Amino acid sequence: MGPTPGYHLAGKPQYCSLRLVAFLLIILLFVFFGEAAGKPISLHVVTLPRYSVFKGHLPISRKDVLVLTPWLAPIVWEGTFNIDILNEQFRVQNVTIGLTVFAIKKYMVFLKLFLETAEEHFMVGHKVNYYVFTDRPADVPRVPLRGGRRLLVLEVPGAARWQDVSMRRMEMIGSFCAQRFLREVDFLVCADVDMRFRDHVGVEILSQLFGTLHPGFYGAAREAFTYERRPQSRAHIPRDQGDFYYMGAFFGGSVAEVHRLTTACHQAMMADWANGIEAVWHDESHLNRYLLDHKPTKVLSPEYMWDEQLLGWPAIMKKLRYVAVPKDHQEIRHR
Repeated sequence: MGPTPGYHLAGKPQYCSLRLVAFLLIILLFVFFGEAAGKPISLHVVTLPRYSVFKGHLPISRKDVLVLTPWLAPIVWEGTFNIDILNEQFRVQNVTIGLTVFAIKKYMVFLKLFLETAEEHFMVGHKVNYYVFTDRPADVPRVPLRGGRRLLVLEVPGAARWQDVSMRRMEMIGSFCAQRFLREVDFLVCADVDMRFRDHVGVEILSQLFGTLHPGFYGAAREAFTYERRPQSRAHIPRDQGDFYYMGAFFGGSVAEVHRLTTACHQAMMADWANGIEAVWHDESHLNRYLLDHKPTKVLSPEYMWDEQLLGWPAIMKKLRYVAVPKDHQEIRHR
């Protein structure tokens, strides 16, 4: 076979010099017209530290875990990101992150530890708004905050059942996205209050839409997932469908995407309610249906949602970042 037209045998394109000339002409035109208009071109220069793969600065992808979804979204584990590079990128963008948490009824008892550990480990070095939804605003603890971080209390009504609190969360987050979050923050992280931050949770989680793998199902076949299986529910997922099982206790993304997610889940729950049905795992079931239809752009490993009391600490888990607080569920939920 002869050489490819337009290329020498050595593989160098014959039109290389023409491309170079065209590039230089474009640069000259930019400079000329910029000067002529009295507005010289200015570039924002960001200085980043020099990184070397030989010095271990760049992460080496894990070989013992799945690090990419079938739709090519990254799955975030320790060893798959460089936090220094990511921190610089997000600082240049000057982002503010919102963290929503619901402290309804006697779940207020968990709020102080949640906030204290968030101040130690969550988005350190970045601006954060803590949005505390509660029916007991006078009981919100005073926790010292770092510079650039605010605690905002949003009073909401309580509910007789914990399931109703869980399901109404979608409605309230969606409503406040439209009312204020779209103006106040760039990303929104939605978390459960009966947890604590144990290790670094930073900008590596941020993406347009992210979900977190359920620690009880991350290694299971999808047939074992506790999706809603009744076709009458809007959360229904057939047994031959499904990607992962996501935990309802930690999800988020851009405010616009979280608004779409929470609004869709609330509407689906209202449709179920009108038909006299309640999904098996309430808002979590609807979250899983939504993330099946709208693939997340990033997936967090179970490092970001773990229960050491129930699951121990397997070798695959290099870090436990956001963990359950030991509790008596029956006693807390029915007080």
